[in-house]
Amino acid sequence: MGGQSLAGLLVLASGFFDIVDGAVARATGMMTKRGAFLDSTLDRLGEVAIYLGIMVGGYSNPEWVLLAITFSLLVSYTRARGEALGTKLSGVGIGERSERLLVLAVLSLVGLASYGVLVVAVVAILTFLQRTGTAWMNLSKEAESGRVLS
Repeated sequence: MGGQSLAGLLVLASGFFDIVDGAVARATGMMTKRGAFLDSTLDRLGEVAIYLGIMVGGYSNPEWVLLAITFSLLVSYTRARGEALGTKLSGVGIGERSERLLVLAVLSLVGLASYGVLVVAVVAILTFLQRTGTAWMNLSKEAESGRVLS
C-alpha cells in the first residue's frame, strides 16, 4: 500500500475515533466545556498535521495545501466567532470538517491526494463565503433592530 493510501486510511480512522469520542462523552454524561474546547483545538491541530504531511511528502502543490489549510481554518474560525456573537452557523455551508476530511481521505486512498487538496480548497472557500455571508446577514438584522453588542 502506497503512502497516499495509508494516509487516507489513517484520516478515515481518525475521523471514526473523533465521532466515537464525542458519542462516548455524551452517552456517559462526561461532556464538559473544557472537553469541548480541547476537542475543537486538537481537531484544528490534527488538520494542520494532515496538510503538513501532504506538503512535506510532496503529494500536492504547496500553494494548494496552503490555500486548503487556510480556508479550512477560516471555516472553523467563522463558525466560532459568529456563534460567539450569537449567530448559529453549525451546518451552514457545503463543507464542514467531516466532509472536507472525507473528500481528502477518499481521494488519497486512490492516489489522488493532490486533487483532494484542491477539492478541499474549493469547498472550504465556498463554505467560508457561505458562513461569512450568513453571519453578515444575521448580524445586519441584529444591528437594524437596534441591538448593541457589548
